[in-house]
Amino acid sequence: MRYVFQAFVDQLIESTDVDDLRLGMAETAAALELSSFAYLVLSSRPGAQPLLISTYPSSWTSHYVQQQYHQFDPVIMQSVRRDKAFEWGLGLGPEAHSEPARQLFEEAARFGIRCGFTVPIHEGGVAVAAVTFAASERGASFGRSVRRHARILPFIATTFHAHAQRKLRARDQIDGVTLSRRQIQCLDWAAQGKSSWEIGRIMGISHHTVAFHLDNAKAKLGVRSTTQAVARFIAAGRKI
Repeated sequence: MRYVFQAFVDQLIESTDVDDLRLGMAETAAALELSSFAYLVLSSRPGAQPLLISTYPSSWTSHYVQQQYHQFDPVIMQSVRRDKAFEWGLGLGPEAHSEPARQLFEEAARFGIRCGFTVPIHEGGVAVAAVTFAASERGASFGRSVRRHARILPFIATTFHAHAQRKLRARDQIDGVTLSRRQIQCLDWAAQGKSSWEIGRIMGISHHTVAFHLDNAKAKLGVRSTTQAVARFIAAGRKI
């Protein structure tokens, strides 16, 4: 197991883009006898498409994202509510209580995704992502693999998340200045005309915390006002 994890970390360190990240996790999942994985990053903006890196069939992932299935996917809904890893599948984990959710499970099954082990990733008490290791059947081999690696899988998931966010951090730059994800999100909402109070309600944080993030963004960008920071944000063509 030590060699598998070391190879995993080495691959992540050397990765330069999404394809490298996908390959690193895919090879690790295969080494642990887990056939496929999906890493989904939730957006703080209602209706915005999530970031999805996976080895699921591309026809399914494209459809999933376009239809915004993450908004009522029982697996994602449970990931939002809890921070402990969980199994799901027939008779296990979250159930599909609505017709759209049942349809989602049925569609996923047709693409060979019938059961899985999901690790929710929370930051500051807020769900930001989920990593799922899935299989086409809940057979004995999948169950054995999950039980055997139940302790290390959450660590692998959080390690992947940390590296993925760092590698994709270029998205969080304005004129070469790196801002935190929260700073970018606050600027994005401010650019849409939202007040600090409104941004706080949307993001689930206090307006004082919003002001803190905006003040830090202004300091990094070398400007004095939020209006100037927003102007730099828009000029850079940024959008979450």
